[in-house]
Amino acid sequence: MHQLSFQFQQNEKYFRSSIEQLSGKNVTIVITDNTTSMLSMKAHGKSISMRIHRMFLSAGSEVMEELALFMKNGRVETPCIREFIKENRHLLKKNKARKVNIKTEGSRYNLLEIFHSVNREYFNGQVSASITWGSKGPGRAAARRTLGSYCAENNMIRINPMLDNRGVPKYFVEFIVYHEMLHAQIGIKVHQSRRSIHPKEFKKREKMFKQYDRAIEWEKKRW
Repeated sequence: MHQLSFQFQQNEKYFRSSIEQLSGKNVTIVITDNTTSMLSMKAHGKSISMRIHRMFLSAGSEVMEELALFMKNGRVETPCIREFIKENRHLLKKNKARKVNIKTEGSRYNLLEIFHSVNREYFNGQVSASITWGSKGPGRAAARRTLGSYCAENNMIRINPMLDNRGVPKYFVEFIVYHEMLHAQIGIKVHQSRRSIHPKEFKKREKMFKQYDRAIEWEKKRW
């Protein structure tokens, strides 16, 4: 099977519009380099959130049609998709993943306990990301304003260790964890080739955090 190569942004836009036409559904996509999960979908009513490896941006019509059929009925066979992945494995990055040292127990707060509590209350336990305190040490001063981050490639949430102290209220740590869990669940929305890290859905749901106003006010005064 010979696959044509296109420019990333053009092909991303073409992929989304094509899959919407074929499936009849509203689609948002997140492009990844994930080598363990190259294709996943989640239904939201009449909409579909799709996470795909960038190799699919060069997929032919047969693969696109099978993807659309899979979106309509997840139980269908997918021989074209399987063959496409097999023939394009050379596109997978060979870099060995950096080992992450997971640390959830802090001197003040236990991130795992906070994660599970927030997951139950706001996400029905559906967020499967890992969580850890970030690294301390020289060279981290530039990250002072980065209170948390989410990496889609390894499904990992990192929380700035500067928050692990008695001067930071628990509700604020919970809010930062909640914020990053939203990233893990919603992903990066793509519309007309433009990416949005904080789309309308994200901003709306962020304000559903019970102590949102209090957390924002504390951040403005203290951080």
